[in-house]
Amino acid sequence: MAIGEDDYLAHDAIGLAKLVASGEVSAAETLEAALARAAKVNPKINAITLDLSERARREVAAKPPAGPLAGVPFLLKDLGPKLAGTATTDSSKLYADDIAETDSPLTSLYKAAGLVIFGKTNTPELGLEPITEPAMFGPTRNPWDLSRTSGGSSGGAAAAVAAGILPAAHASDGGGSIRIPASCCGLFGLKPTRARVSAAPKDEGWGGFSCGHVVSHSVRDSAILLDIAGRPQPGDPYWTAPPAEPFLTAAGSDPAPLRIAFTTRAFAAAGLDPECAAAVLAAARLCESLGHHVEEADPPIDRGSLASAGAVISASVAADLDTVALTRGRPIAEDEVEPLTWSSYQRGRLISGSEYLQSLRIAHGLGRAVAGFFGGYDILICATLGSPAIPVGYLHGEPLDLEGYARRLFAFMPNTQPFNITGQPAASIPLAMSSGGLPIGVQFVARQAEDALLLSLAGQLERAAPWAGRRASI
Repeated sequence: MAIGEDDYLAHDAIGLAKLVASGEVSAAETLEAALARAAKVNPKINAITLDLSERARREVAAKPPAGPLAGVPFLLKDLGPKLAGTATTDSSKLYADDIAETDSPLTSLYKAAGLVIFGKTNTPELGLEPITEPAMFGPTRNPWDLSRTSGGSSGGAAAAVAAGILPAAHASDGGGSIRIPASCCGLFGLKPTRARVSAAPKDEGWGGFSCGHVVSHSVRDSAILLDIAGRPQPGDPYWTAPPAEPFLTAAGSDPAPLRIAFTTRAFAAAGLDPECAAAVLAAARLCESLGHHVEEADPPIDRGSLASAGAVISASVAADLDTVALTRGRPIAEDEVEPLTWSSYQRGRLISGSEYLQSLRIAHGLGRAVAGFFGGYDILICATLGSPAIPVGYLHGEPLDLEGYARRLFAFMPNTQPFNITGQPAASIPLAMSSGGLPIGVQFVARQAEDALLLSLAGQLERAAPWAGRRASI
């Protein structure tokens, strides 16, 4: 029997996989449900920029998928892992014809788990912004309010999940790019520990700041997908060892009483929107009601250390674009990239090897300082964002306002980048709503490599204050 839209929307990835495994529906039928939903809502939100529906149909018909998530529809972000026969454009015309010959290891792991990849999702150019408004594909809009951003850089992934096209989608996070769109779109978004998910065959992203994973409705979907993806690959420069027990097991078990710190501070801005601060306080009270010891405490995060990330990212952009220039035999021209990308590229080309290493040392120093703070706490609660989702176009200004960009940028995303620098696992959990009807995520951070503990607490919070029934009404 075919699966109806209401039934499809009611299931997470694990739930859909169980329907397929039981024979109640087929992989082809779940794919058709995803494609029908995409046809209905994607024209409004612009989340999917590469349609691979016919390819997915052929693959399912030729060989029914097998694995723990067999038959679950899935989307890749158009940045990061390669899919053979398709371009990964990074929303830049520089990569529009960069067709992959083989799948990346992460793509292979997803396929081996039975996921059915039917498209790719929108991202800002090179993944450089916390919004998704690339010149190449146009803006992705928030299913909760089409005038608002879905966040970035995994904004297409988050909008697709929030709009019900699929229950979970691939995402990545180099400065908040999983947690920011998760907060904007009312999803669960975990940035795993540094190197938990291999970037193979590429090297570390942005000096190790970036890590791939997913955005999802349910905690358990995030957990099982981390079990699937969290495998070191041959030649990785470093990796985080797999957990003693599956992440899925951890997500289904309440943690022992934890020592939890909370702060309403904005690490890279003057302050938070009052509703974001209130969401942090409410989350702290919820944790206390669940038997955890909760107290206010401020981690040693300073703006000077956060500034080190800018040099590392700009130098990485310069290295990537210089590689393009070398490969094709001519330099990058200003009109080939967006103004913000060009600005980052020009800055990066001026950064010396010494300055780059000094910036990494500052970043690693912040990691050690924050690790000392976590000697006294298991978890830190803070705001994910400085405000609910901002209007489309606001960050850039009209006309483009580069002078005021940095101020608006960090007012919106003051708290995510510190934990890319430290490498700790951090998750945005959709625990609150604004008075204007927009989701507000609260950020939970654990010690290095304690992704399982973070998933355990997130699962407990999901059972105590369920958010699955709170869906965008697009």
